[in-house]
Amino acid sequence: MFSKRKQEPIKKHIWARPEMLVTFRAEIMPGKTREERTYKVKEVRPNGRVRLYDFPDEHRQSSFEPINFLRAVAGKPQK
Repeated sequence: MFSKRKQEPIKKHIWARPEMLVTFRAEIMPGKTREERTYKVKEVRPNGRVRLYDFPDEHRQSSFEPINFLRAVAGKPQK
């Protein structure tokens, strides 16, 4: 009589991907340059936290600077 509506899978906001670079906020690592605060993502956990290469523990999105996907492009001269 009553049929259950099929639930569509919930799309989570994924802020990081494996192998991408993320930079810790300066407040978390004072006195270090941007390059010293930048690490590569090893794994994105189901809870949204990330594990990094060469850095211990899991970290959440708020630990990092906002991601600017155009940063690499901004430094190159335009054609």
